[in-house]
Amino acid sequence: MLRARTFVAKHDEVPRSWHLINAEGQILGRLASQIAVLLRGKHKPIFTPHVDCGDGVVVINAEKIRVTGTKMETKIYKRFSGYPSGLKEEPLNRLLNRRPTEVLRRAVTGMLPSNPLGRQAGRRLRIYAGPTHPHEAQLKHA
Repeated sequence: MLRARTFVAKHDEVPRSWHLINAEGQILGRLASQIAVLLRGKHKPIFTPHVDCGDGVVVINAEKIRVTGTKMETKIYKRFSGYPSGLKEEPLNRLLNRRPTEVLRRAVTGMLPSNPLGRQAGRRLRIYAGPTHPHEAQLKHA
């Protein structure tokens, strides 16, 4: 009796490409989930969960990203230094003014797995606040 074999992608056989995404006017969470899918490689028919199948992503105009409702004032980003009373809190609007790329990076990182595959996928993400970027060579190669 012949059995159908399940296809398993090998790391060396995965085709890589780069995607350019313009974040101007896009909603933060919806854009972050699309980027996470591209970084993981879930858009490819050869997706294999334990192999890094993802593509690279270049995001421009991250400072012009949108959020819905009152999140601009009420969403709080927290970080902890590890020392007593070392909890820092910052609302979304202040973090967007101070470091506009960090908002999108945190949203995408939260949607990637918390293991070596997720960290490897996160290294292929390039985010720029303005419309210019130095990755023309990668995008032409794709």
